[in-house]
Amino acid sequence: MNLTATWSERLDALLPELIELRRHLHAHPELSGEEHQTAALIAGDLRQAGWRVREGVGRTGVVADLGPEQGPKLGLRVDMDALPIEEQTDLPYASLRQGVMHACGHDLHSTVGLGVAKLLAAEPHLPVGMRLLFQPAEEIAQGARWMREAGATDGLQALFGLHVFPSLPVGSVGLRSGSLTAAAGELEIEINGQAGHGARPHQSVDAIWIASRVVTGLQEAISRRLDALHPVVVSFGRIEGGKAFNVIADRVTLLGTVRCLSNDLHDHLPRWIEETVRALCEGFGATATVRYRCIAPPVDNDTRLTALLERCAIEQLGPDQVLRLEQPSLGAEDFAELIRDVPGMMFRLGVAGPEGCAPLHNGHFLPDERCLGVGIRVLTAAMLAWEPTT
Repeated sequence: MNLTATWSERLDALLPELIELRRHLHAHPELSGEEHQTAALIAGDLRQAGWRVREGVGRTGVVADLGPEQGPKLGLRVDMDALPIEEQTDLPYASLRQGVMHACGHDLHSTVGLGVAKLLAAEPHLPVGMRLLFQPAEEIAQGARWMREAGATDGLQALFGLHVFPSLPVGSVGLRSGSLTAAAGELEIEINGQAGHGARPHQSVDAIWIASRVVTGLQEAISRRLDALHPVVVSFGRIEGGKAFNVIADRVTLLGTVRCLSNDLHDHLPRWIEETVRALCEGFGATATVRYRCIAPPVDNDTRLTALLERCAIEQLGPDQVLRLEQPSLGAEDFAELIRDVPGMMFRLGVAGPEGCAPLHNGHFLPDERCLGVGIRVLTAAMLAWEPTT
């Protein structure tokens, strides 16, 4: 649907206020699970706009409803938390909290959500119920689960989401049906050997050497034992072990991450990794304890919702600004937790200005604020055009 002239005028009138709001959020970032002031500000704005607001949903989350209380409901999820990163942009509205920054665009996401809220609240009649989820703790992949367990998605028939994307120019959006992001897990491996003198390694079970075999052996096993058409990435980011230069270490801990695009494969991976690691270690006389924590399942975009958002985006932005994403990302997004039982769709919002944009999770991340109007326009149009399946 095309937004009417009234809609366009209302959005244009709102944008200066929304930009100031976004800059306030940017200057006052809060870490995962600590979004108290952010949530209070958002809840106040939503109540002022006429939404029915619940605070403390999933700890610091905010849920707001508008329109019919009975019948089908459509949702939009945005996140609120910041990162433990020192800002290096020198903006006049740069973070006032040392070592904390909105370096992943969640200040933009929250502002888009509030912009959509204000436009929907101005509608004289909403055919279905609308729900907004302002989620905490996305960066630690906990907030979506907190909100889901608190009932935030109960009664929803569909859920939209978005994320800023520095690789796309401002004014554009990126869409992909099916796999958008990967399943992610945290992997901890403790290898136990037997200490000994560095001059006589044959009298010990060298946990450091065995750990190196585990790191390389897992990569080799992935290429030989798993289907290459379903990629798996295992990366280790921390290795700890040893106490002295001349003592063979008896214990080493490996900490890493696992990524894949298939839900079925992700369910199978923890056991497969444990069996592979134990076999590698036992072959050299060591034992291993493997701990695996699921961070997030993959985001699998619903085909119908993707087609709807694509149609609305083309109507609002023009076909040249609606880009098909050829490849999924091996990054993780806990939006997937919210769409376990609800059809969902997340799209990418372009934020790169004429000089480009630094990557996410970077102290120089500087998105182009013109993305706000784009995100609000596309989401509002899609939410008003949505019809429940019979």
